[in-house]
Amino acid sequence: MIEKSLDNQFQYDGETVYEHHKLVVDDHQLIMRIDKFLTNQIANMTRNKVQKLAEHNFILVNNVAVKSSYKVKPKDVILVTQDFPKRDNTLVAENIPISVLYEDDYLVIVNKEPGMVVHPSYGHYKGTLLNALKFHINKLAESGDDNRPGLVHRIDKNTSGIIVVAKTSEALVHLQKQFFDRITSRRYQALVWGDLDQDQGTIKGNIGRSLKNRKVMDVFPENEDYGRHAVTHYNVLERFGYLTLIECKLETGRTHQIRAHFKYIGHPLFNDEVYGGDRVLRGTTFSKYKQFVQNCFKRMPRHALHAKSLGFHHPKNNEWVQFDSELPEDFSEILERWRNYTQQRLLKERE
Repeated sequence: MIEKSLDNQFQYDGETVYEHHKLVVDDHQLIMRIDKFLTNQIANMTRNKVQKLAEHNFILVNNVAVKSSYKVKPKDVILVTQDFPKRDNTLVAENIPISVLYEDDYLVIVNKEPGMVVHPSYGHYKGTLLNALKFHINKLAESGDDNRPGLVHRIDKNTSGIIVVAKTSEALVHLQKQFFDRITSRRYQALVWGDLDQDQGTIKGNIGRSLKNRKVMDVFPENEDYGRHAVTHYNVLERFGYLTLIECKLETGRTHQIRAHFKYIGHPLFNDEVYGGDRVLRGTTFSKYKQFVQNCFKRMPRHALHAKSLGFHHPKNNEWVQFDSELPEDFSEILERWRNYTQQRLLKERE
């Protein structure tokens, strides 16, 4: 059960949760599913969001966690909680350097640096890409969330590469529909552990929150009623024996899709601490292998993933446009190190 300890703070089954919304159901309220009720009562709340909150026991009725199918009754006391405190997330403009590849009256294309969070969230209220864009761009498209103006899609903090942000509401809707309909072209480059058996392939598997750790995504068989359908196509670009450089084309865009999919097939991304790629894998007897890998980790202290290109129909005239970006310095340097190491190893084996 729940025990209140501080203002808006509770202990629930040993975990701390924080009140974000509190509603007392009217005496004359008709019986209704709670996911539908909350979408009607709370701005910017969707049924999908309610269902996800309920999944993790964040929807409480009369101090008891309920499912999204719960039927709301008169005088019910509903708490919508989260595992982080509520706060004012007003987006503040910050003079942070960013790499703008293209800009017009409708959109801006940014080559995001690794280590930069895309939008403010718990633990990252400043220093994000949107904080920087609010400073550098006169106006971004209004959206249902004042904290995420113009945001069409996201990439992880430690993933580098291309992201598009809308400057008008019309452009935002146009671009979001393309992502939803899967008619954009998104290509990534990733360095993964191991020597892939085939030069090209497709990974399929539902992606959903891990049943053991909700901060991590897991892959589930497509025939299971859990997670969301996800498809990743890949081509091998270069082989280093113990690592492989690949290009990935996303058919869907799920959270951590590439990272989770490649862990699923036993080839986690190089130095991906969340999905097991931060260990020295695929050992060798060749000179100082472990030390070499650890030095690479120090040079590139993040997972090796870069959003290389993005194509879509421009919201102005519906013409197809394509944008490409260079690999960041740390990624390029790591590839060059592995090329040299592989060449030395092959020469040694021939002696």
